[in-house]
Amino acid sequence: MDNQVQILDLLNQKKSQEVELNKLIYGTIEVREKDNKKYIYTHIKEDGLQATRYIGEYNDELYNLILNNNIKAKEIKKSIRLIEKKLKELNYVEEELPSEVSINIDFARKHLADTIYKQAILEGVATTLSDTESIIEGGKVNDMSSEDIMKVVNLKHAWEFILNKNVILNKSDYNILCTINKLVEEGFYYSAGKLRTTPVKIGGTNWTPDIPIESMVKEEINKILESNQSAIEKAINLLLYSVKKQMFLDGNKRTSVIYANHYLIGKGKGIIVIPVEKIDKYKSLLIKYYETNDEIEIKKFLIDECYIRI
Repeated sequence: MDNQVQILDLLNQKKSQEVELNKLIYGTIEVREKDNKKYIYTHIKEDGLQATRYIGEYNDELYNLILNNNIKAKEIKKSIRLIEKKLKELNYVEEELPSEVSINIDFARKHLADTIYKQAILEGVATTLSDTESIIEGGKVNDMSSEDIMKVVNLKHAWEFILNKNVILNKSDYNILCTINKLVEEGFYYSAGKLRTTPVKIGGTNWTPDIPIESMVKEEINKILESNQSAIEKAINLLLYSVKKQMFLDGNKRTSVIYANHYLIGKGKGIIVIPVEKIDKYKSLLIKYYETNDEIEIKKFLIDECYIRI
């Protein structure tokens, strides 16, 4: 495993730890009294500054929860420090985001539930926008299979990965592509994130893709990245290349769209999302593209009907 893959893995671990930390109610506890009632506040440091938060009216259960969370927070912070130490040993230096990329990340986060919902529908997941929002926020939903819920959760993890400010600055190369698929298919396939070594069939067509070869895939991706095309043209070419190549056992459509967005957002140029009402058209155009290799119609569709500019 080369340094870049190790760095990406460590950044993903760090992001997961930070998400867990942010879910906790913790900090130095202060109990204030007013009108014969007690109220709990906590004090924590955020970016070197002291912050005070009102937690709620005092009760023993809440007080003990915060005490237990303080132990968990201490362990998570220790884990984050160890990750940061490993990153430093790999000579990783955190870069500042250009303003247009920061704006693009904020835009993508604002529309994350809707984006994930549309991707889930594209894959045949039986969900609603409301249920998708609940799953993303860690809530419970009814009438959804555990498999469908896991697919939505995996999409969330994959999007959170590419929207990490450290990850978004990385080159949209083969390693990023494989990591996205690993997150999308986590829990479904042992070989998630690895090139398939067996033939696959695609519904709706007799056309079959060749077995992918790692060296060729890396070369063809770099060729797209080093071309003189615009950011949106490169993003679409990355999407079409990865989805037609069918590099992984499953999750190729989800992976290819998120992969293209990693490149596009990293340039501050917007996002690509397949609208729910356009899914049948997208699938039909994909089949036509697979069979004829004619890119004109599907590229026009992706730019005119799926591309959201910032």
